[in-house]
Amino acid sequence: MRFRLNRGTLLKELNLLQGIVEKKTTIPVLSSVLIETVSETLVSLVATDLDVSLQTECAAEVLEAGSVVLQARRLFDMVRYLPDADIDFAKEANDWTRITCAASEFRLAGQAKEHFPSTPKPGNPEMSIPSAALHDLIGRTVYAITQEESRYALSGALLTFSEGRLRMVATDGHRLALADCGIGEVPATEKEQLKVIIPKKALTEVLKLTAAVDEIIEFSTDANHLYFKQGQRHLTSRMLAGQFPNYDLVLPKGNDKVVTLNTERIAQAVRRAALMADERSHGIKYELGQGRLNISSQSADVGESRETIAVDYTGADLTIGFNAQYLLDFLGVVATEEIIFELKDEQSPALMKPAGEDNASYRYVVMPMRLL
Repeated sequence: MRFRLNRGTLLKELNLLQGIVEKKTTIPVLSSVLIETVSETLVSLVATDLDVSLQTECAAEVLEAGSVVLQARRLFDMVRYLPDADIDFAKEANDWTRITCAASEFRLAGQAKEHFPSTPKPGNPEMSIPSAALHDLIGRTVYAITQEESRYALSGALLTFSEGRLRMVATDGHRLALADCGIGEVPATEKEQLKVIIPKKALTEVLKLTAAVDEIIEFSTDANHLYFKQGQRHLTSRMLAGQFPNYDLVLPKGNDKVVTLNTERIAQAVRRAALMADERSHGIKYELGQGRLNISSQSADVGESRETIAVDYTGADLTIGFNAQYLLDFLGVVATEEIIFELKDEQSPALMKPAGEDNASYRYVVMPMRLL
């Protein structure tokens, strides 16, 4: 195998593959990348952890067809520090690979393709999704996915499609994020309806693929896998099995205490209060009253904080506690200048949503916490 390609092009694709490669694994080959010539002008790179796989292609001048498996992190670091010039790859005996760039030369130990696990192949695309729409849905919900591996069905986000609208929902049992959008004039579909649970790692990688890219994602499924194709990049993920909770039952419907807040103003106030909150609970107190919102926190070991924000509110007084980080997660991704906070009482979940026309397409439910 021999080929030559541009350093910048290779570095960009290797950088994407780093998110897939297993850092700590009992199967050493999963920390490697499969490099294979596809044609006289293309080279394929594949990484997998057996649950999520990414295949991408680079333009190259292929002099001799072949394949090799190389350590992904070491190859990435090597290419990162090479000068900005074309790189030559040449496989030698026993899968050793010589890598040459300008005056730099490396020899890297490799393995044969047969040692690398095979990855599932997608069928025909079933749906076309604008990258920006999918990126927005993931960014607004992925932070609410549970960190507890035992809660299998909650370790991903639910993606549904019905009547021309995509919806994504994520929850960890303490808060729930729901976002939906129409997918416009993009032709969608062999599927009139869709309901799948996508693992968090796959969502994180799709988020990278769709960042600042105005392309279409071709999406398809089979009995066990999900497939995302964007240009020359193909992401495959195992589908999560299990029953996602009925989130409609969680959405508050009787919250009668409504206040509109400036997004940046409330975010800064919560950040300041979080500095004095208990390190385990991250609890802060909201005291809503006539024309004002007090935000406070205290910790016996650290100190206390209190701040007052003027608000347009004339309802009954309410004192309620929240996990500061849960609020900051929402405030960090909401795009509007103002948000709407809907409350009922100190024991009922609160509903947060962006102010304006977007308030029906993004909703965030957070459970209150008891403050001592």
